[in-house]
Amino acid sequence: MTAHSRDTPQFYLTAPSPCPYLKGQFERKVFTHLVGENAAHLNDLLTHGGFRRSQTIAYRPACESCRACVSVRVRVDDFVWTKAFRRNRAINADLVGADVGANPTSEQYSLFRAYLDHRHSDGGMADMTVLDYASMVEDSHVRTRLTEYRRRGPDTAINGRGAGPLHAVALVDRLSDGLSLVYSFYDPEQRDRGLGTHVILDHVQRAKALGLPYLYLGYWVSGSNKMDYKRRFRPQEHLSPIGWTLLND
Repeated sequence: MTAHSRDTPQFYLTAPSPCPYLKGQFERKVFTHLVGENAAHLNDLLTHGGFRRSQTIAYRPACESCRACVSVRVRVDDFVWTKAFRRNRAINADLVGADVGANPTSEQYSLFRAYLDHRHSDGGMADMTVLDYASMVEDSHVRTRLTEYRRRGPDTAINGRGAGPLHAVALVDRLSDGLSLVYSFYDPEQRDRGLGTHVILDHVQRAKALGLPYLYLGYWVSGSNKMDYKRRFRPQEHLSPIGWTLLND
């Protein structure tokens, strides 16, 4: 039997299962484990190649009859601030995003639970417990952080943090050339704020402030209404068989 190094990635293929985005389609994924001292570097390389991270797993679609899932990243230096985006920023000007490290809390889980129950009650994460949530945040060998969004408070100018209840949370990986939004959730009752859009816009600005050229948004799925919102953030590049190419339509 051949012995493999812990730092040498081994890739596996899942069995077919119903696609969560396109009715009548079946998905398969190729995946590997992100463990050991080279996990952050491997996550970097795999993200550039169209993989996404979930805890200590990096995966990408490997469907036999469908190529609808396309990796998307936004060019932050040339980002187009549309009238709708500027309006969103004005509506949420009272919110402050604070980096709280990879530290899950019961308050975050309560918001996470409310978001899932309202928006994704039939999704793959619907049964996640508070321990599952903590594992999603903490079970990682890569550079990952949480951003919490709260209203501005009396001490915001001093500590850079808001006060009061949570409005939104984002789990974000730091890559060599950008930030990767792993998962985000928000108060589903505050529909008028457009909090999902706000989180993306805020991380466009955060990536630019860090001197990073890209914000990775995961997969856009052609034919899926759930994923169509990602096309609004321009300019953006899609990963194709010839590499990352600028979307022109």
